[in-house]
Order: sequence, then structure tokens, then C-alpha cells
Amino acid sequence: MKKTILLIFLIIFGGVTLFMSSSVLFDWFGIREKEGHFIPFVVWANWICGMLYLIAALGILRNQSWAKLLLIISLVILILTYFGLFIQINDNVPYETKTIGAMTFRIAVTAQFIFLTNKIDKK
Repeated sequence: MKKTILLIFLIIFGGVTLFMSSSVLFDWFGIREKEGHFIPFVVWANWICGMLYLIAALGILRNQSWAKLLLIISLVILILTYFGLFIQINDNVPYETKTIGAMTFRIAVTAQFIFLTNKIDKK
């Protein structure tokens, strides 16, 4: 049951992440304009993590040990991006304050995915 719930959340979170970040990057549906001052490397990092979430979900579905590694890589990417975001902010690059909260949330959710994957692996 826990595995099914984890898979559902990974697929939804990965799908939404991939859709929203690609919408900003490729300006689908006019979303780029609505996002305001976005920082491109943050959006690219989110796009990459969205792909990794979906691939990790496939790995978890198939009981592959490498799935957890993909989630760990996602977490590292997000943490490094978070530091990069603060460097940009310190350099007075325009940004949206919601980006800080979104990145904090994304890091916390990814850490939770790793934690839950660990629990599944131990069973």
C-alpha cells in the first residue's frame, strides 16, 4: 500500500513539475509571462528533477535499487540550485519571492520521497 501511494505521488508530482517547468521554458499557454521574474537555471533544475521523479517511479514500480539514487540526485540538484538562487538574489537579480518557498517545498518533498523509498526497500 505504501509503495502504491508513493508511486501515485511521485507520478503526480513529477508530471506537474515537468508540465509547469516546460511551460515556462518553452512558453506554452502563455505561462512564462504569468511567472514574472523567473530564474532560468531554477526552472531547468526543476524540469530535470521532474524527469528524474518519473523515471524513479518506474524504477520503484519494477523494484529497481537505482530508483533511490535518482531521488538522491534530484535532492542534490535542488539543494545546489537553492544555493545558486541565493547567490542570484545576493547579486540583485530580479526574482519572485514565491520561488524561495517553492524550492523549500520541493526539497522537503524530495527528501520525503527518499525517506519513503528507504522504508519500502527495507521491507
